[in-house]
Amino acid sequence: MEKFCSIWKHTCWDGVGDDLRYKIIEGSQKSTWLSSSKTSSQRRLLTVVLQGAAGVGKTTLAKKWMLDWAQDHLPGTFHSAFYLSCKGLGRQGACTFAELLAKKCPDAQEAGPQVLAQGQKILVVIDGFDELRAPSGSLIHDICGDWEKPKPVPVLLGSLLKRKLLPKATLLVTTRPEALGELRLLVEQPLFIEVEGFLEADRRGYFLKHFEQQDQALRAFEGMKGSPALFHMGAAPAVCWVVCTCLKGQLEKGEDPAPTCRTPTSLFLRFLCSQCPPAAPGSGPEPHLQTALHALSLLAAWGIWAQTSLFDGEDLGQLGVSEADLRPFLDGKVLQADADCEGCYAFLHLSVQQFLAALFYLLDRAEPGDAGGWAPDIGNVRALLSKEERLRNPSLTRVGCFLFGLANQERARELEAAFGCRVSLDVRQELLRVTRSRDWPFSRADTRELMRCLYESQEEALVREALAPITELALHLQSERDLVHASFCLRHGQALRRLWLQVEKGIFLENDGASEPGTWAERSLQDHQALCRWTELCSVLSSNENLTFLEVSQSFLSHSSVRILCEQITRVTCNVQKVVIKNISPVHAYRDFCLALVGKKTLTHLILEGSVPCDNMLLLLLCEALKHRRCNLQYLRLGSCSDFIQHLNDFSLALKVNQSLQSLDLTASELGDEGVKLLCGSLRHPNCFLQWLSLENCHLTEVCCKELASALIVNQRLTHLCLAKNNLGDGGVRLLSEGLGYPECQLQTLVLCQCSITRRGCKPISDFLQGDSSLTFLDLSLNPIATGLWFLCEALKKPSCNLKCLGLCGCSLPSFCWQDLASALASNQRLEVLDLGQNSLGQSGVTVLFEALKQRSSPLKRLRLRTDESSAQTQKLLKEVRDSNPKLNIDCKAARAASSSYCEFPFFTPRDNFPVIY
Repeated sequence: MEKFCSIWKHTCWDGVGDDLRYKIIEGSQKSTWLSSSKTSSQRRLLTVVLQGAAGVGKTTLAKKWMLDWAQDHLPGTFHSAFYLSCKGLGRQGACTFAELLAKKCPDAQEAGPQVLAQGQKILVVIDGFDELRAPSGSLIHDICGDWEKPKPVPVLLGSLLKRKLLPKATLLVTTRPEALGELRLLVEQPLFIEVEGFLEADRRGYFLKHFEQQDQALRAFEGMKGSPALFHMGAAPAVCWVVCTCLKGQLEKGEDPAPTCRTPTSLFLRFLCSQCPPAAPGSGPEPHLQTALHALSLLAAWGIWAQTSLFDGEDLGQLGVSEADLRPFLDGKVLQADADCEGCYAFLHLSVQQFLAALFYLLDRAEPGDAGGWAPDIGNVRALLSKEERLRNPSLTRVGCFLFGLANQERARELEAAFGCRVSLDVRQELLRVTRSRDWPFSRADTRELMRCLYESQEEALVREALAPITELALHLQSERDLVHASFCLRHGQALRRLWLQVEKGIFLENDGASEPGTWAERSLQDHQALCRWTELCSVLSSNENLTFLEVSQSFLSHSSVRILCEQITRVTCNVQKVVIKNISPVHAYRDFCLALVGKKTLTHLILEGSVPCDNMLLLLLCEALKHRRCNLQYLRLGSCSDFIQHLNDFSLALKVNQSLQSLDLTASELGDEGVKLLCGSLRHPNCFLQWLSLENCHLTEVCCKELASALIVNQRLTHLCLAKNNLGDGGVRLLSEGLGYPECQLQTLVLCQCSITRRGCKPISDFLQGDSSLTFLDLSLNPIATGLWFLCEALKKPSCNLKCLGLCGCSLPSFCWQDLASALASNQRLEVLDLGQNSLGQSGVTVLFEALKQRSSPLKRLRLRTDESSAQTQKLLKEVRDSNPKLNIDCKAARAASSSYCEFPFFTPRDNFPVIY
């Protein structure tokens, strides 16, 4: 145990073991597991998982708790603790479980399997589960409960976790988050504890201990804090040590630490170069340094691809590397002898290994593979940055980011000066080729990663080249780091035309009074820094003349951040044409955006969605925008607008004044019948230029339909009307049909989905369709019209019927109606789109329809219906129809959800009927 105590002390960074922070994130917080003095009647949790990023102190904390356990002796009981390091055991051959324990504790062999198996005073630490290299799924399926049967070590550890060995022991497992999925399949009801490492106060305290002068310590600390990415990495004590060691030398020379701390790459490069003794005047670096750097980077890269952080003599031999080659870095602690595995080496921290692995791709070298014909399995740059490889091996993501950082020409010169090595000029072009290819798809997560990599380069020319072909970006800002990266990159994306922004909670200081008094000044400074970055990001709106589309959605902003964004929108140089504001807080932001957009001549499309608070100020500003002489707004959507009816008089007046608005979408607004009556007054006004109107889900009934019918007769500009999800009923449809039957009515599209229409409502619809109606698009989906289809078929047979698109999805159509529809399709010469989804046709119905569609004269181009496409008879009929009518597209699988709105309906093309701003 004395040896173990010394090992534990060696693993702590300058006595920081007691400073490590952790929190329970899953499991019972009341369970007692560590204290073995509790009576057996008390409930004890048997499996504890310490999870956290590399180097945050999981091993240190586990060893500390192991010491506490081992020192809590009880008379007359066998009490022991075992430490099993996965990264070391992964190199061991097959053995028995008894042999595995005996190597760690000789007392275990004397006690015997029977005593150990029954003992409840046993703690087993399984350290570094993520480094347990085993084929996928083998730990779950290959289970062994025999103490004396030789098995590979991963199988033994998997059996231990599955409670086939030492079923009553307490297990303490450490792992990185990426291995949690596989671990959860092995352990039952564990307590998950997240090891957070150093919090901000801990990092500050560490700097104060490391530096002799407090002013230097605080200056170095502020330098690291100025780089969000580097500061985040500082949760690991080893990274804090690297930063302190590097900056201490700089400050003693009177150098400014800020440029060094700008990115993790610049910091690690300076740390690496500091390992080299200064060259004599007039001479270059020592030749052995170049050899050492090549050897070290090769070792790091091979380890990353092999997913190992531990190297023994055999590994060095295979790579053609000797200990003498690595001596400069062993002396500088970049590479260290491993404390738990004799004769093995490990890098100071995973991030150091990842940095050196990136360096491998930058150095000009001969092709590896001179060691006995053995070539290390190291992928090229394209493989390094591929999404598939990064998902399989998460460490590659950070390596790729470091590689972008090293592509900076100034850093390349610094590296050449320190080590005398040549840097490849091809890497930069290869990085650009990968970012422009399909290997880097631009989902929001991929975009965040791209911004991170480009920022790491700190080279504006590289950023401009990388972003040159990109016209659309969706940014999900989850932290201040994302904000820093995006604000740097977007200034150089001059081809950008469309920008989507999503801002997570916590980036901005939303509620000044919510902060604790002691943290207010510090939090306020952080918010000031975030707002400066936000200002840089938003400036792209006024500096990029090509940027015409902006969406801000699902975002938590603040008074100041909204003001900054609005200031950029109001600038004359901002050419934004289409703006979407959706589900944002604070609620006053909707008013601020409306104020910014008043008189904005370039604005043509505006969407305000997500419980829009239609208070007096918002409606006043919106009305002022519509009435402004420079208003060119063509499309306006006010989604889920509450209390809209109270302000409808002002809005109606604005519609009479405005001469640019063509499309108005009031979906889910609380209009009601009275509100529609007021709106119809504007529709009848000769100066109303509306062409598209959506009143979907606006709480309408039959009462308002007469006013709507009157407006349709008077207003000959209105061609598209959506009344979906309103309880109009058959009476409402009858009143509407009276207006639709007038020759003055120019309506072309009518959406009546889910409007409580039955067979009775189909008769008046059929009547006006048979007249001189201009209607070409009719959607009656999700209405129980049943046998009312017969009336519609009668209209389809008439040459005067102008319908091109008919939606009958989910209309409860009976099986005996298909002959009528087949007959109508055979004679109709205009219908191009027909939706019969969510109706039960049966095989007979399919046969009848398909026989009619074999006619080459049928104009139908798109058909959706529900049928068993795997049926041999259906397959035969489908082939016959497609052969005889190749222009017809038949969809047998798609099903329209009852909750979908018209604009979400994929079968019909919305942009052919209602305006879409994307």
